[in-house]
Amino acid sequence: MTRFGYTLMTEQSGPRELVRYAVAAEHAGFDFLVSSDHYSPWLEEQGHAPHAWTMLGAVAQATRRIPLMTYVTCPTMRYHPAIVAQQAATLQILTEGRFTLGLGSGESLNEHVIGAGWPGLDERQDRLAEAIGIIRDLHAGGTVNRQGHWYRIDAARIWDLPQQPVPIAVAVSGPRSVQRFAPLGDEMISTAPEAELVRSWHRVRANHSGAPASRVTGQLPISWDTDRDKAVQRAHEQFRWSAGGWDVNSNLPTPAGFAAATQFVRPQDIAETIACGPDLDAIVSAMRPFQDAGFTDIALVQVGDEQQDRFLAEAAAPLLAKLRAAQRDS
Repeated sequence: MTRFGYTLMTEQSGPRELVRYAVAAEHAGFDFLVSSDHYSPWLEEQGHAPHAWTMLGAVAQATRRIPLMTYVTCPTMRYHPAIVAQQAATLQILTEGRFTLGLGSGESLNEHVIGAGWPGLDERQDRLAEAIGIIRDLHAGGTVNRQGHWYRIDAARIWDLPQQPVPIAVAVSGPRSVQRFAPLGDEMISTAPEAELVRSWHRVRANHSGAPASRVTGQLPISWDTDRDKAVQRAHEQFRWSAGGWDVNSNLPTPAGFAAATQFVRPQDIAETIACGPDLDAIVSAMRPFQDAGFTDIALVQVGDEQQDRFLAEAAAPLLAKLRAAQRDS
């Protein structure tokens, strides 16, 4: 059965609000939470970018049962992998085993801020592979000394390790990244509902280590509102950045760049790709490609901070009931 999650979108909400939404999402019956990890919003209209790990520490204490995941953290530039390993271990202790570390190769938007430039895709993936190895070594315990191609680790040790290991999920976007990261990750993350991508992930892991099929997590933006016109307007204002596609989105460095790149995207263009308005059945239909592709977990992104409280109070529970009923009927 597919599990349905709620996204703590740091680009569109402040830290106190995100903690409140996490509690409300748990009460509404969502199966898990994911959090973005951004230094900047995609667009100025979104207006936020609190520190994800600080916020997740608060969420860990404010919630009781709901699993958490970073969706996703880049452990290669803005964060050194040794720091990510320590953060993940601490959060796993605070959540008492509810945390999954979601990792990816990052976007210029968030990583260029340290002034080290923005490397090409091959280097970004090389860095990610090396970073995953470092995180694994540190989570295994003991003192780690390592001289890699990109990172040096000098007598590093994590002193507070959780009893339950931290699962590592890795974001992939195509066959090359699946081949590279399926042997390194415990779980898969992707924003594209592609069945062959999922099958390839499971096949590579099975051939490499005999591992069984793993959790596969996707994400679906929606713009719920009782007024469809307002829902479309909000989705266009705050989510038109998504129209550029991954090749563009991973390389633009600033919100101003995303605004310029999407200046000709129309509201009707966004309404064709994001379910907008009060129709819960439309959201159920939008979810189906992920389920058909073999995704085990799908996180919803409700667009717009101003609509979160109402969505969680009015729409979340009936939507989850419809999503689960559709599974039983299929």
